[in-house]
Amino acid sequence: MSAPIIDGKQISKDIRESIQQEVVRLKEHNFQPGLAVVLVGEDPASQVYVRNKEKACHDLGYYSEVHRLAADTSQEALLELVDKLNHQSNIHGILVQLPLPKHIHEKAVIDAIAVEKDVDGFHPVNVGNLVIGDDSLLPCTPAGVIELIKRAGIEIAGKHAVVIGRSNIVGKPVSLLLQRENATVTMCHSRTANIAELSRQADILVVAIGKANFIDASFVKPGAVVIDVGMNRLESGKLAGDVDFESVKQVSGPITPVPGGVGPMTITMLMQNTLVAAKRSHGLA
Repeated sequence: MSAPIIDGKQISKDIRESIQQEVVRLKEHNFQPGLAVVLVGEDPASQVYVRNKEKACHDLGYYSEVHRLAADTSQEALLELVDKLNHQSNIHGILVQLPLPKHIHEKAVIDAIAVEKDVDGFHPVNVGNLVIGDDSLLPCTPAGVIELIKRAGIEIAGKHAVVIGRSNIVGKPVSLLLQRENATVTMCHSRTANIAELSRQADILVVAIGKANFIDASFVKPGAVVIDVGMNRLESGKLAGDVDFESVKQVSGPITPVPGGVGPMTITMLMQNTLVAAKRSHGLA
């Protein structure tokens, strides 16, 4: 029997509806959340992401600025723009689209964004607060993973969660958020010797390794929750996750598809972070 599908599109839609209602209420205080997105260069995937973020702002009633800079823009010029946006009162969130051209030092740019406007959740202060369990703006994809699990009615506390992948963007932060929800967490990565054996122990399996269809049914304990963060483009042009969906859904419990699972949540959580940042800036959070 096939597993229940966790519908990221529907959950994302529900969250956006509540954000929209909040934005209407905030207009009574004569302000709207503002997000600035900065794109350096012509990376096709980045251009798509930026357009989607711009559309989300428009749909939700946010103030939006998109700064499209040439690929040869200097690091100094980019940092000057970030500094300007840091001081701009109608901008509550700043997102510099990654990856950046090779001549620009990514860390220098992330560090330059004001902590309270770091809606990507990548600034070292926000990351540090995440580690020690203090309040912070959370990285969008990991926050979306937790939201999906909770809104699917799945209890996290007391469960054994296995995270496959240790990136700074997904693996590490999602493991910390799962611990915050009182899961016991095992992290696996490319050097883990017995990855399939550990994976089969998971009540909740989160996969973020960037290898199409890497996880098949042999990695999954019957009934386990499977969250696939992977987004890989096959030679055929089709999108595929890190999980072999057709194989795994025969043994798993609730599972996210690709596309339509974690993907829609990332921009939605970015919008949520921008709303939180806007409210805090006006003493309303």
